[in-house]
Amino acid sequence: MPRLPFLFLSALLVLPASGGASGPQWRQGWGLAGTAPAAETRHDTRFVLLQLQVRGSGHSARVRNLLAGPVQVRLRDAASGGEAAPATLLAAGEQRELLWRDDGAGPVRWLLDAFPGDPAARPDDHLYRLPFDAMRVRVSQGFGGHYSHTDAQNRHAVDFPLAEGTPVLAARAGTVMQAVEDAPDDGSLLRVLHADGSMAVYAHLQAGSFRVRPSQHVEAGQALARSGNSGRSSGPHLHFAVQANTGLALASIPFRMAGPQGELRFPRETGALP
Repeated sequence: MPRLPFLFLSALLVLPASGGASGPQWRQGWGLAGTAPAAETRHDTRFVLLQLQVRGSGHSARVRNLLAGPVQVRLRDAASGGEAAPATLLAAGEQRELLWRDDGAGPVRWLLDAFPGDPAARPDDHLYRLPFDAMRVRVSQGFGGHYSHTDAQNRHAVDFPLAEGTPVLAARAGTVMQAVEDAPDDGSLLRVLHADGSMAVYAHLQAGSFRVRPSQHVEAGQALARSGNSGRSSGPHLHFAVQANTGLALASIPFRMAGPQGELRFPRETGALP
């Protein structure tokens, strides 16, 4: 499975010099848009909405969290890479001004980084249940898989080959944090926030099969959607990962999972598990 492109998010904002156009002037990046989203954000791959607004003699950089869970954001100077405003954590749906700058100071470019999850969270050693019902479990790519599990966000992901339409179940209780129907690489995807601050990602789901919505609480074993072959997928499968915000960075973390005959041992290569 390709690296999830919307797990690390950067946007470039250009602040005009005094006397420039009064509207937002910023280049779109990673799916960001310059207008407020519709009330329904189910198809939105973004974590945050960033807006540049005129206020007084300058411009205000305001950000709104689009997720039903925390997002850490950081505003940087595009030229130096230095921090323009301190990193801050936004609660679900929170909107905040990150920085105001007088236009008389001249033009400036800012970069906004966004990382889902709370960096203060400490994931526990939870035993996850299998995210589907089966007597036999197959893994097409496990931890450290050379095909696409090579980056930090996917290094500890597992791909389960499943027939399209197989019910996908919550591997752990939590709150639906994000629901995306049509991400470019990952197709239909759900992100579930757990009590310890970790987040489970269920990707390549069947389009139109969601049975849950953002902010909804789910119990372990509850039906979330159906498996599919959406996005940039090499074949029908469920991509499952547990991720955590490690402090202005997002990484997959090792996890334990119970199978029909005991705890699974995830292989690095294609194979069957008892």
